[in-house]
Amino acid sequence: MSAPPRVLTVAGSDSGGGAGIQADLKTMLALGVHGMSVVTAVTAQNSLGVQGAWELPVEAVRAQYRSVVDDIGVQAVKTGMLASVELVEAVAELIAGTDAPAVVDPVGISKHGDSLLAASALDSVRTKLLPAATLATPNLDEVAQLTGVRVESESDLREAAAAVLSYGPEWVLIKGGHLPGDAVDLLTDGTEEHWLRARRHDNRHTHGTGCTLASAIASQLAKGQSVPEAVAAAKEYVTGAIAAGFALGGGIGPVDHAWALRPQAGPGTPSA
Repeated sequence: MSAPPRVLTVAGSDSGGGAGIQADLKTMLALGVHGMSVVTAVTAQNSLGVQGAWELPVEAVRAQYRSVVDDIGVQAVKTGMLASVELVEAVAELIAGTDAPAVVDPVGISKHGDSLLAASALDSVRTKLLPAATLATPNLDEVAQLTGVRVESESDLREAAAAVLSYGPEWVLIKGGHLPGDAVDLLTDGTEEHWLRARRHDNRHTHGTGCTLASAIASQLAKGQSVPEAVAAAKEYVTGAIAAGFALGGGIGPVDHAWALRPQAGPGTPSA
């Protein structure tokens, strides 16, 4: 049998299994690609928050990346938590030298408000990481952190997109999930625009949404879809995963990465 498309996630480990490397690999499996990983940091994390985080040495991250890419190869790369200036710059160099689309999720703050990126690394994200991205997928907090643009309504999304594009990614997806009303995102390369809308589900268990979306996009890109096609398919998958999110522990539970694999599943069908 031939191998499925291969996708590499470069991100932190979430011990609670809802976000990070764990969410990425679950998403990739659900979408029919072979997921591989480069661990950049280890977190002690559960439904209540992040209790601790320890970044790996740059040489360990670089060795993991080269080990996978030089032997197995990749059809897409996704980046998540990179933690420090040194890791941001090393990973930016690695993905810039890899002949595969790169989805950059510029993770800055966890779902619970815990910082996952050193303030000193923001400039490296702007000047090194974003220029290497095929697609950047910031949420509104990350847009403000990177550009200073604060999105208060849907009409501000274009300004936010232009600000992120000025740093050099080919495409940007501004995720408007924190705005009231329907969940609306703006995908643009500065020339064409795609507005993606989905009904908002009344479910607080949304841990891992950003990681899951970026990994779903990378998975679809690895299958040969265009950026707009990949984002639209990933949005549908994530919308279903949010609707099916479940309680876990005493805080915010994860989205359900396996929702589409369950009997009679459809977009927005909650799990039992």
